[in-house]
Amino acid sequence: MKKKEQLKQIIRDFHLQESFDVIPRELKPPFDTKKIITLIGVRRCGKTSILYEMINSLTQTIEKTKIFFINFEDERLNLSTDELDLLLQAFMELYPEQSLSECYFFFDEIQNISGWEKFIRRVYDTISKNIYITGSNSKLLSSEIATSLRGRTLSFEVFPLSFKEYLTFKNIDIDLYSTKSLAHIKNAFALFLKNGGFPETLFLDEMYATKILQEYFNVLLYKDLSERYNITNTIALKFFLKRILSSTTKQISINKIYNDLKSGNIKIGKNSLYEFLDYVQSVYLALTLHRYDTSLINQELGEKKIYTIDVGLNNAIEFKFSDNIGKSLENAMFLELKRAGKEIYYFRENQSECDFLIAQNGTVKEAIQVTYDISEDETRQREIKGLIVACKKFNLSLGTIVSYDTKESITQDGIVIEIVPFYEIFLQKDL
Repeated sequence: MKKKEQLKQIIRDFHLQESFDVIPRELKPPFDTKKIITLIGVRRCGKTSILYEMINSLTQTIEKTKIFFINFEDERLNLSTDELDLLLQAFMELYPEQSLSECYFFFDEIQNISGWEKFIRRVYDTISKNIYITGSNSKLLSSEIATSLRGRTLSFEVFPLSFKEYLTFKNIDIDLYSTKSLAHIKNAFALFLKNGGFPETLFLDEMYATKILQEYFNVLLYKDLSERYNITNTIALKFFLKRILSSTTKQISINKIYNDLKSGNIKIGKNSLYEFLDYVQSVYLALTLHRYDTSLINQELGEKKIYTIDVGLNNAIEFKFSDNIGKSLENAMFLELKRAGKEIYYFRENQSECDFLIAQNGTVKEAIQVTYDISEDETRQREIKGLIVACKKFNLSLGTIVSYDTKESITQDGIVIEIVPFYEIFLQKDL
């Protein structure tokens, strides 16, 4: 009974507190879909704040006591699977007059409780259709949702701040026709490419922001990966993660990492490294980009490029990354395309490469190169060549090069090439 009384206190404290002080995000999950809304993303990217924003919105139209919110990272909970029902018991005893079917249930970081999916299914099937959950592990959530919650969910990926959100958080006006505003935007973008978009780091001194990002990395390493997947070879895992970060925007070679570990007398099987790569994507430390191929099998088994979930995390852990601002810009562009829900690939044929292909149902519609500085002739010719080869391959009449500050339109080999500054891409309404 002691646990139930503590749960009552947690629930009641939530109902008595003021509205949450949060800055709105671009992602607006829907209400009243009769589906379980799932928010998935890396730790500390803002999933909880989005729940807070939703709760603030609900309290404008319903009594707060109709809202049930529990954060499963609250150390006071310490609940086992068979104790989850205590949450409902505590809520009903606090508010016996409340009709649970009219209530909204918010469960934050629910993957921390083993067997959570059966509890959620019971709540959904017998109590309320208004359920919202967050989690930091896509593999666990997707497998559990697939087995127990199939057809009952709508999932949304949450990323660290986009550049547009970053400017909103920094209270910087977006006016691309104002010299003063544009100067502020460019200055902010330089910081964004260096420090990234984790909300907690935005208003801290750089030294403290770096320490926090390093702590994020350690939590991902030891809690989300080592503990969750029972990985005992943490030396190999840490080496692998740092190699992943240092390989950002490049093709990832498990064979090369395996050989480097072997030469360093660190024993681990090659299959374990492939599992590590799967886990890294599950906890959203990094994501892979497939090379475009008309064969789905070749696409899945073929070469992949790796991109980190946040450029600031790279710069805090892999210091060489900060020396190559072009890599930061390409990584940021990848994340913008992912946030927009685009179907993206990279292209390589012989010696030509194009950073991003955007497709619809497998058919390529756009080709995009990313380069910070296109003033050098060698860089310019390489980027244009790769773009033209891709455009001709997929019968595109237009290609785009995203740069830092160059705006130019050229036609070569019958292909129109638009060179545009980052802010025209990152700040436009619809990517």
